[in-house]
Amino acid sequence: MPTRRAPSPPQFDESKPKVVDLDRYVPAYLTWIANKLSKGASQYYLSSFGVGIETWRCLVLLAVEGSVSAQHVSKVVGMDKASVSRCFKSMQAQGLIAFELDDADGRLRMAKLTKKGRDLHDSIIGVALERERAFLSVLTPKERDTLINLLKRLHENLPEVDSATERYVSSHFPRPAGARRFSSDAE
Repeated sequence: MPTRRAPSPPQFDESKPKVVDLDRYVPAYLTWIANKLSKGASQYYLSSFGVGIETWRCLVLLAVEGSVSAQHVSKVVGMDKASVSRCFKSMQAQGLIAFELDDADGRLRMAKLTKKGRDLHDSIIGVALERERAFLSVLTPKERDTLINLLKRLHENLPEVDSATERYVSSHFPRPAGARRFSSDAE
């Protein structure tokens, strides 16, 4: 009986440009799924409740945490600080949130849900949970648990992704003296 050899790693034809294999490129799938989920949710939230996905994300965090700063929302949700500030300003104008100064740091403004904001959150949550149920319906309960655990690990690994990217860019594309490189902290 012939001996089986391990498959050779794929050989790249240097005459052809390198391309991403979109059937196996995980960042593309994550982006496509997130974009389509957000777009669909935003359409329903706007048509049914008069608010977009950014407002919903802020409502969720406020309902979970009680009071939050714009900086905290930016860090947790991944929205840029200017978007959070605009969202908070709109939410305040609609009577969905009120601000108070933080007890620990008297300069920090903390947003809290008003009764109107809490009522809006409580109206939308059913739609959000039904969308999640339908989205995950193709998975078994065990697969859902596995997916959640994997997503948490990937989320926790994002700082290493930024570090690896910086190392790669620095070694492959050295910058001239005095030139500044893009930093994710500037977002």
